[in-house]
Amino acid sequence: MVVNNPNNWHWVDKNCIDWTRNYFNEKLLQLTVEDGKQSVGIKSISSVEGDVEVCQRKGKVISLFDLKLTLEIGGVAGESESPFKGSIVIPELAYDTTEDELQFDVSIYNEDKENEGMRSVVKSKLIPQLRQALGRFGKDLISTHSEDIQLSEDKVNSAFTKENQQKSGSTAAPAKTTPAPTKAAPAVVKTAPTPAKATSTESSNSSIPKYNTATLHLEPTFNTTAEQLYITLLDPARLAAWTRSPPQIDAFPPAEGSSFKLFGGSISGKLTKLVTNERITQLWRLDDWKSGHYAQLDIQLVQGAGETKMVVKWSGIPIGEEDRVRGNFENYYIRSIKITFGFGAVL
Repeated sequence: MVVNNPNNWHWVDKNCIDWTRNYFNEKLLQLTVEDGKQSVGIKSISSVEGDVEVCQRKGKVISLFDLKLTLEIGGVAGESESPFKGSIVIPELAYDTTEDELQFDVSIYNEDKENEGMRSVVKSKLIPQLRQALGRFGKDLISTHSEDIQLSEDKVNSAFTKENQQKSGSTAAPAKTTPAPTKAAPAVVKTAPTPAKATSTESSNSSIPKYNTATLHLEPTFNTTAEQLYITLLDPARLAAWTRSPPQIDAFPPAEGSSFKLFGGSISGKLTKLVTNERITQLWRLDDWKSGHYAQLDIQLVQGAGETKMVVKWSGIPIGEEDRVRGNFENYYIRSIKITFGFGAVL
C-alpha cells in the first residue's frame, strides 16, 4: 500500500477483510480437542461477516472491526465412535470486545443419545482454545498491517506524531519488497473538494488518484418498523416524498447491482447488497468527488420493541468530507424522513 501522508498526520485506513478470512482459516482450523474416545475440532469457517479496518492518524494505529463468525465443527462421539457434526456461532467479535466477553452459540446437528455429550466437550475444552485464539486477533491485525499505513519513523519529522508512534508501539518498518497479504488502492492526500454541479462521467478509472479516506458511524432511531424503514429508503414514491425530488431508481423492490440517483443527481451509486427489512449496502458518492471514487455505505435495520435502530457505517469517505457527509445525512436523510412520515421527534 502506497502512503503519501507527511509525518503520518492524516487518517489512512486499510480494508483487511480478505486477510482476516485467511487468518481465521490458518489459526482456527488447527484447533482440536480429545476427551477419552471423544474428539472434536473446527472443520471449516462457514462465514465471516462484517468489517475489518486498520486505521492510522497522527502516528496512532488502531483497529476497527465488527464481525460475526460461523464455524463448522465435527468429530467422534462416545464409545461407538460415531461421527457427528455441529456449528459454533460467534455473534460479535468487535474491536472493543474483551476476550471474556465473547459469546459462543453451540449447535449439535441431529443430536441423539450417542452425541448429546459432545456439547459439554465443546464448551469445556474447545471453546477455551477458541477464546484465546480470537483474543489475539486484534493485536495480530495491527502488528501485521501497521507498516502498510504509516511512514517509517525515520521519515517522520513531527515530534508529536513520532512520539505517538513510539507510545503505541506501532512504528512502521522501512518498506519491504514482500507484498501485503491483501490488495489496497494507492492513497494520496487530498484537500476536501468544494460543492459543484453534477458531473456526467461516473465510470471508474484505475488511473485516477485515490483519496486518503475516513470512516463514519451513526445510529439514529426511528419510531417505526424495520419493514417500513426499508421501504422508505428504496421505494421511488417514498424517496420522492422525503428527498423533495424525483429519484432515479428501479421500481420497488430494486435489484442488487442496480444504480440510483437522489437529490437531482447530487448523490448517486449502486445497490450492492439487499437483505429485505434488514440491510442495504451501497456504493455511494457525492457528485463533486473525483469521478470513479465511491464510498461504501452500509445500513443495517435493527428492529426493537417499539422502534428501529438504523446502524449506518461508511468507509471510503475522503478525508475532510466527514463533517459534510454527517451533516447532510442527518439533515436530508434522518431529519427529513422523520418529518415527512412522523417516524420520530426532531430536535
